[in-house]
Amino acid sequence: MRRISGWALGVLLCICVKTETACAQTWVIERATVIASPDAAPLADAVVVVRDGRIASVGSRSEVKVPDDARRIDAAGRVLVAGFWNSHVHFLLPGLTEVAEAPAPVLELEVRSLLSRWGFTSVFDLGGLPGNARSLRARIDAGELRGPRILTVDAPFYPADGTPHYVRDVMKQHGAPSAEVATPEQARVRARTQLEEGADGAKLFIGALVGGPRGVVHMTPAIAGAVAETAHALGRPVFAHPSTTQGLEIALQAGVDVLAHSTPIDGPWPEDMAERLVAADVALVPSLKLFEVELRKESLPPPVIERFLGIGQQQLRAFREAGGQVLFGTDVGYITDSDPHREYALMAGAGMDWRAILASLTTEPARRFGHAARSGRIAPGMDADLVLLGHDPATEVLALADVVWVMRAGEIQYEAAE
Repeated sequence: MRRISGWALGVLLCICVKTETACAQTWVIERATVIASPDAAPLADAVVVVRDGRIASVGSRSEVKVPDDARRIDAAGRVLVAGFWNSHVHFLLPGLTEVAEAPAPVLELEVRSLLSRWGFTSVFDLGGLPGNARSLRARIDAGELRGPRILTVDAPFYPADGTPHYVRDVMKQHGAPSAEVATPEQARVRARTQLEEGADGAKLFIGALVGGPRGVVHMTPAIAGAVAETAHALGRPVFAHPSTTQGLEIALQAGVDVLAHSTPIDGPWPEDMAERLVAADVALVPSLKLFEVELRKESLPPPVIERFLGIGQQQLRAFREAGGQVLFGTDVGYITDSDPHREYALMAGAGMDWRAILASLTTEPARRFGHAARSGRIAPGMDADLVLLGHDPATEVLALADVVWVMRAGEIQYEAAE
């Protein structure tokens, strides 16, 4: 059976009116091996029917009736999984900082190369220029361009005199106001304003890397707690950039929900830290590759980098052994390298098998962020957010980065060249 180019077909179908309703089609993905969820047995030679942006049916070819009007995709020899979540992204790179005015085709190309090309159909932006991610989300939702579901914390919260050294230039370039907060009341007011204007959570730089002799500036527990209390009152999650063991203690005291990084800068965690984090229902985004990228910028010797990464992997392993929830994230959009191969390899090196990594990409973030009824699994009624892989991750975990095509809400987002 000849494979239809989904990307080209999607462009043709949607060229007149680019809205989700106008692009609603019936698709049939045939002959794939379907892994419906991380704990599901693979279903070989399966059929998935997508109608109006949702999954209509899943099963064997003998069980599923193929609609006469369906557009067919032959996925023989490939593996179909649910769309991926990247729970730590930014839109701080050139081409993504002024999204309200950028031409849609140019912006779509930037988003596709950064996110969609790697299977990410949902992302959580963990801090950027005020309103920027919300503007990008609005343009995607309006059908001006293809892209992932975007959740955002909008502008982050920095401690007083604690703007991280690595964001000062981009903030100055774009005339962004200071994101520092000096009092609990100031923090509370800004948190409420951002959340009421459409932010989906809040991000605290509890341990801000300012450089120079000061190194790390910590947010006070009172300010961190004021933001967390405000966000939780509105049902929104709170993320923390802890940097140090002291930052972890402040995060726990404030009631943070998700750690945006582990803390290898301080060496191995205290013996009971993993258990305390799990008891407080704190999730972890390891973002191990980020540490490697940043340390290489400093031209540190490879053995030093490996020891640092080893501590990060040790923390991840301890957290998982304690029963902690791991969410996949790469900090892409701050770092330029969007390829997730290395992150998958580092997570595997910390003892995570392919099912655990797949869960961190699908069911776990969907559950943590309140989207489990629509996202994270391949089942009737779920959003048609799908990723077709070139080979089986059960054989090699790096297959999770072998993305052949990506569908979000029944619309092709990316298709690899033949």
